[in-house]
Amino acid sequence: MDVVVVGAGFAGLTAARELTRLGHDVVVVEGRDRVGGRSYTGAVAGVPVDLGATFVGPTQDAVLALAAELDCATVPTYGRGKNLIRWRGRVRTYRSTIPRLSVLELVDVSRIQWRFERVCRKVPVARPWTSPIADRLDSTSLDDWLRSVHAGASTRDLMAIVARVTWGAEPDAVSMLHAVRYVQAAGGLGRMLDVKGGAQQDRFLSGTQEIATRMTEQLGDRVVLNAPVRAIRRHTDGTLTVVSDGGLFGARAVVVAVPPEHRAAIEFDPPLPDEYLELARHWPQGHLSKAYAAYDTPFWRDGGCSGEALSDEGPVFITFDVSPSDAGLGILLGFTDARTFDPLPPEQRREVALAGFTTLFGDAASRPIDYLDHCWGAERFAPGGPTAAVPPGSWTSYGPWLHAPVDAIFWAGTETADTWTGFLDGAVRSGLRAAGEADHELARRS
Repeated sequence: MDVVVVGAGFAGLTAARELTRLGHDVVVVEGRDRVGGRSYTGAVAGVPVDLGATFVGPTQDAVLALAAELDCATVPTYGRGKNLIRWRGRVRTYRSTIPRLSVLELVDVSRIQWRFERVCRKVPVARPWTSPIADRLDSTSLDDWLRSVHAGASTRDLMAIVARVTWGAEPDAVSMLHAVRYVQAAGGLGRMLDVKGGAQQDRFLSGTQEIATRMTEQLGDRVVLNAPVRAIRRHTDGTLTVVSDGGLFGARAVVVAVPPEHRAAIEFDPPLPDEYLELARHWPQGHLSKAYAAYDTPFWRDGGCSGEALSDEGPVFITFDVSPSDAGLGILLGFTDARTFDPLPPEQRREVALAGFTTLFGDAASRPIDYLDHCWGAERFAPGGPTAAVPPGSWTSYGPWLHAPVDAIFWAGTETADTWTGFLDGAVRSGLRAAGEADHELARRS
């Protein structure tokens, strides 16, 4: 083959599709028995729901263009009415991105948001380690920074919810440099957190995995499933061999489209430079899980609620209304704290998730007609949350090697994107970049 692509998520499939369009012979090898990577669509009460990546919004042009080309329709995320927040033991309502707290708490939240976004402007997304303040930011966690600027307890607790749903980690586990670089890549805190006009504005009616499935249909038998890659060998003549459970594949170039942490599961012969090995060890996946409950109707709308809610107590800490239409079934999506949620047996997970929904939306939430959850951290193959939770010290030490090629090995995956890092859009952009790099290398050799 001209190129072997490792991983059939959005990044890998996009790279394969682009390389095929450019006239190259390509094969995609995937360890799972399905395509989509961290995009995985299940069903609750017969309605498609996304167990992984779900939402899409303005400026996510790469994935939106891909979806339009493949005729995968989006629908607006329901957002009419009051939002809810469980805060300090009671449930309150609010209507903006920032919950309605006391005047002093709101002033503090606004102050910290202003200071955070001011720091963001000092960090170049493509090369964050070159910022004059990179060492200082990367030597501290997001939580340490919040305390250093005297953020109040309420502000820190709100930022903890942001950290859990964004990186699947607590603020003390995430580098401040990573946090500001990530937010900058999304276009700011408002763009990243908002529903209307933000990253949660729309979702795909049939689920995000439909996009991966349609890319796979175009690639046909070029996609090989149930084929975990065990080794990548580089030869003196410039060719490579990919060793997988699905067979050996010779190639002139390889695109590795898996999260940095999971690169460590592949043996490279000869070994990669030490920086790449350390990168895999210091770029861990976060941990995040999801729970869905289906009801005969979206009863919360009758009370003027949007279905969007926050909670300062787990295991459900943020919810959305993902009902299929205004009439018919109502479906609540809840993001859950994997640390306390994942170890529980299935029936107990259901119990605590419904208890979280009930606290927010009332007794009717305790009686669903169907329920479904998914624990990404408990998966046998390539476990972990939606994106990397990069700890302090990692960007300045290993960031330059995040997607720097090694001979004819190129790297893709949403973690390697400079725009919408951690999102579907970032995955698509990274696949296009890696495909372009591989095509350029093949042309150079020719």
